[in-house]
Amino acid sequence: MQKKQNKKQRERLTTLLPYLIALASGILMGLTVAPVGAWFLAWIAIVPLWVLVVTSAKGKNQFPPAFLWGIGFHGVALFWITGIHPMTWLGVPWLPSLAITLFCWGFISVLGGVFVSIWAAVMVRVNGQKPCLRVLIGIAVWCGLESLWSAGPLWWSSLAYTQSPHNLVIVHLGQLSGPNTVTAAIVAVNGLIAEGWINRKGTEGTEKISSVFSAPLRFVNKYWVIATGLLISLHLIGFILYSRPIAQLPEAALKVGIIQGNIPNRLLRSSEGFRRAQENYTNGYLTLANQGVDAVLTPEGALPIFQRNLLETALVAAVKEKGVVAWIGAFGERGDSYTISLFTFNSKGEIVSRYDKAKLVPLGEYIPFEGILGGLVQRLSPLDAHQVPGSANQLFDTPFGRAIASICYESAFPEQFRRQAAAGGQFILSSSNDAHYTASMPFQHHAQDIMRAIETDRWSARATNTGYSAFVDPHGRTLWISGYNTYETHAETIYRRQTQTLYVRWDDWLTPLLLISSGGAWLVIRGMNKFTNFRNP
Repeated sequence: MQKKQNKKQRERLTTLLPYLIALASGILMGLTVAPVGAWFLAWIAIVPLWVLVVTSAKGKNQFPPAFLWGIGFHGVALFWITGIHPMTWLGVPWLPSLAITLFCWGFISVLGGVFVSIWAAVMVRVNGQKPCLRVLIGIAVWCGLESLWSAGPLWWSSLAYTQSPHNLVIVHLGQLSGPNTVTAAIVAVNGLIAEGWINRKGTEGTEKISSVFSAPLRFVNKYWVIATGLLISLHLIGFILYSRPIAQLPEAALKVGIIQGNIPNRLLRSSEGFRRAQENYTNGYLTLANQGVDAVLTPEGALPIFQRNLLETALVAAVKEKGVVAWIGAFGERGDSYTISLFTFNSKGEIVSRYDKAKLVPLGEYIPFEGILGGLVQRLSPLDAHQVPGSANQLFDTPFGRAIASICYESAFPEQFRRQAAAGGQFILSSSNDAHYTASMPFQHHAQDIMRAIETDRWSARATNTGYSAFVDPHGRTLWISGYNTYETHAETIYRRQTQTLYVRWDDWLTPLLLISSGGAWLVIRGMNKFTNFRNP
């Protein structure tokens, strides 16, 4: 009886093991980003999933492990979403706030699981192909799915961002074809390692090895050699790009000051909050103006009022007095609706340009699944109006030339930056408010901005409400970063640039090339096999 129970337990464990391995490896991928930042795990965390999908392709259990891997990765990486709770300051009771938060976190995690399951379905379909073609198809499909996901409103956790800000050398591959270049590199190395494991043989190339500990030297095979060579080669390419000198012409210099106002979001509706905002940003502006800056950047929604009321504020009065250009975050108007906007005030205190936020934050700025959640979340802003996104093709001209403007969530969408750089944007102005989240989210946000600076080869100034504000050079090196939940002002010299990387010129050319080449190769080989079978029935 005892033997039968032990056998059943072993069988149960054997059945559960693939699911546990997939979930654990997905969690490992999630640990690559803040707050843990174990970026190196990205180069091996897909290997268990790949092996499970390919080796169990003839069975019926390959999709649940892939689904769990996606949930593990995106659920851990995006755990900061839960920081929106409690939303009592928005008038949402504690328990409904918890339910809404868990639903949104769970939904995005499940969506990640669905996308990985689609990838697994394709890999199962091509399981009979040669390993190298399988790797090529695996890379192409993963990049294609990330491109598809990033075209929607719920995008953040690409494989590429697992390497920022710690592995700036490999992030420089983004200059070639955007973040999917880094994603392709990660999937390629993982795929080759996995294929090496699946096709492992003895030194004579005749017998499969059953235990990794039995004869370590016998595990050296061509796939692992190729994976090692590829990993080194990709880092060498990135290092060459990283090592290029940055031209810093004196006439292109621009001394920018940023103000981190540190106004908690729960005070947005109150007169006390607005009073503190006026005081903090006006005093910060005067401090920076006295330091001789050329311009001052404030965070998203620094003054939570409409454009028509900005001219009456003490901050704009200070601009008129000091004559230093200011970029002020406030609310624009569009009919009966409003936008989150960044306004350029010239030395006379006049508005000369405006950028409206085009990518709105689900739940934070509009209600996803409004038919379900709308009754619980009646108002997500301190304004009695409906928020709308800005146009997708905006340009932001300033007294110093055209800038690349980004407001908060837009940092996750590289196309926003690429388009503006291609249209002549010479430096990046990133204005954000991450005050409702824990410190891991703004650090991930900073990592996204680093990637955008590298991809476009631009200097970047980033102002946030509570942190992390920063200055970043075109190689992604952080020149200065603020504290968290602190009031700070800081000035740095950045430089206007008109260079164009391959990515800026040609967009993401790599993903279509991978999809066409892998699909074409698969069709050719499939046709050849059918012809061979026809000739030799």
